[in-house]
Amino acid sequence: MITVTVEPEHAGARLDRVVHESLSGVSRAEAQRLIEDGHVTVDGAMRSRSSRVQRGMVVVIDVPEKAVVDEEASVDLEPRIVFEDEYLVVVDKPVGLVTHAAPSSKGPSLAGILAARGLAAGGDEDRPGIVHRLDKETSGLLVVARDAETLKALQKQMKKREIEREYVALVHGRPPSMAGRIEAPIGRDPQNRTRRMIDGIGARPATTHFELVEAFPEHTLLSVHLETGRTHQIRVHFGAIKYPIVGDPVYGPSSSDRLGLEHQALHAHRLAFMHPVTGERLEFTSPVPADFERALTSLRPE
Repeated sequence: MITVTVEPEHAGARLDRVVHESLSGVSRAEAQRLIEDGHVTVDGAMRSRSSRVQRGMVVVIDVPEKAVVDEEASVDLEPRIVFEDEYLVVVDKPVGLVTHAAPSSKGPSLAGILAARGLAAGGDEDRPGIVHRLDKETSGLLVVARDAETLKALQKQMKKREIEREYVALVHGRPPSMAGRIEAPIGRDPQNRTRRMIDGIGARPATTHFELVEAFPEHTLLSVHLETGRTHQIRVHFGAIKYPIVGDPVYGPSSSDRLGLEHQALHAHRLAFMHPVTGERLEFTSPVPADFERALTSLRPE
């Protein structure tokens, strides 16, 4: 735990700058992630990374110990390469594998595994090639760059919402319409550093579209399309409208039937984008994991 009292020369500075300059060996990007993950408070409250500090404010930084990470994946955590060329790879991430290393994460990461094999590069050293991410317990498709220029081009597509990402989600209950759109800003929960919530700290606009795929007596299978990509967006949005993702330990009901799943029933099943170098349109799909499919089978009449 590090406590910093803001000196006159830092009055008006961004919080991420103060954190970065207060920690030896921590990059600006790492400082930003410490703030985003709730490890930093200002006068006892969490703030956004771009908030300005004033003279006399007390900044407390809880720096988690960095685990020694073995980037060799176990068989269960081995990502499947769906597409590969000299510029990028598309991978199918399994449940239980983090997309990239974070101060509080332990074990291998997708970015680390790919970088160790020469399949990811560009950007921050702890998240090489990463264009977008999936939660640790969410499976499915991701595109990863193999060089800095490709990374910049894919990030530009992501910012312009040109990369199509579709998920399948199994939720509790049945939404009242066959299709819908959820618009609600998402930010950090001031009471829990790892949670996100509607209108939380540093809330940013978030839009999620969904369509009904299959209805069951007490559950619904949905196709979900992201217009934005906030942390935990799908999980937060469906939890907020009272149709939480089955198996979600954070935003779902604690006493609910998990249908044999040890993770949330959420899978990134389709990914489409323009190849940033060749201009070719690429589209990929991925089946849900075996345990997700078993959960669906258990809901269908014999």
